[in-house]
Amino acid sequence: MTRFTYEGRDAKSIRRGTITATNKRDAAVKLKNQGIRVVSIVEQKETVLTKDITIGSPVKREQLIMFLRQFSTLLQAGVTIVDAVRILAMQVEQPAFRKILNAVQEDLRTGTPLSDALAKHPKAFEPLILNMVGAGEVSGTVDESLDQLADHFEKAYRTRQKVTSAMAYPVVVGILALGVVIFLLSFVVPMFVDMFDSIGGELPWLTLFVLAASDWMQNYWYLLVLLVAASVVGVLLLRNNPQGKYMLDSFLLRMPIFGNIVKKSSLAMMTRTLSSMFSSSVPILQALTMTERVIGNEVISRVVGQSRQSMERGGSLTEPMMNHWAFPPLIPHMIAIGEETGSLDSMLAKVADFYEKEVEAATDRLKALIEPIMIVILAAIVGTIVLAIMIPMFSMFEQIDSL
Repeated sequence: MTRFTYEGRDAKSIRRGTITATNKRDAAVKLKNQGIRVVSIVEQKETVLTKDITIGSPVKREQLIMFLRQFSTLLQAGVTIVDAVRILAMQVEQPAFRKILNAVQEDLRTGTPLSDALAKHPKAFEPLILNMVGAGEVSGTVDESLDQLADHFEKAYRTRQKVTSAMAYPVVVGILALGVVIFLLSFVVPMFVDMFDSIGGELPWLTLFVLAASDWMQNYWYLLVLLVAASVVGVLLLRNNPQGKYMLDSFLLRMPIFGNIVKKSSLAMMTRTLSSMFSSSVPILQALTMTERVIGNEVISRVVGQSRQSMERGGSLTEPMMNHWAFPPLIPHMIAIGEETGSLDSMLAKVADFYEKEVEAATDRLKALIEPIMIVILAAIVGTIVLAIMIPMFSMFEQIDSL
């Protein structure tokens, strides 16, 4: 798609602006359909200043959910796919996403199937969307597939936000506590060093420890910065390596308290994704492949991959899950029942609902418990430093009174 600047007139005034189209003729047709009589159209050369720059995905998760929900509603109301995309493109505020939808609209006008048109924009539409839309096109239920996708992403987004919120609180409070300690050791404690020297005598061990920590902080603070930077770089390098990512994800799943929440969240994502794809009639091996890619946790992802390989060899879907520590017995048992009764999608949906509710309850309990615990820890740290300063001062006051 190319960007053009245009000048024209409508029934009321002169109109100037920009429009994206495949060529000048297409741009003129678009403007005519908008009631604008074209005076001039000039192709706009892309530069660093005019090019749309996006980092990561060009569409936020909540925008994608709203797009899928509105798309489904328009189709159910009898609007054609092309017109639905055009209407949604006009409503989108984000320029990068609007540009993508305009390109999808142009492809649809040339007879390209919706799944193929969306597949040209992998940063905005992930494989799960493409597969479910493709299955909907085959069965003639694109509107239902879009509605299921909206439900899927909405529930997954809500669960992820719960987990992120629960884990972010102690991190923020921990960083605040560290900042307070650094401030006290770097700026407050040194103000009392000369006074302690003038007192003479032997200082309490707690005071000596705090003074030594303060001296280290003033002279070797850069080591703390290097340690934090090295930790961040190390984690990023591990995340970019499959084996390193597996080790980190395994550590997360085994963490006390938090690990249980992360595990339930990943299992909810896995079962919800499989349920959505099965209900859209996506072949089971293809559904397992897609689920393996979107889970986000390398440990759970590898087990799903092993289940897929087991089925390719004619084995059981549940055997790798039953033999893995990260999977509770509930999941393979429910899958086995679903396979026997022919209701695998609904069984997986029930499991996903169960774990999503478990995550919500666990995060609410965790936030209720963490707040007082973190306050006590912060008060204990600050109180220890203050006490280390006050004990020698009390000794000094006692000496003055005895005189």
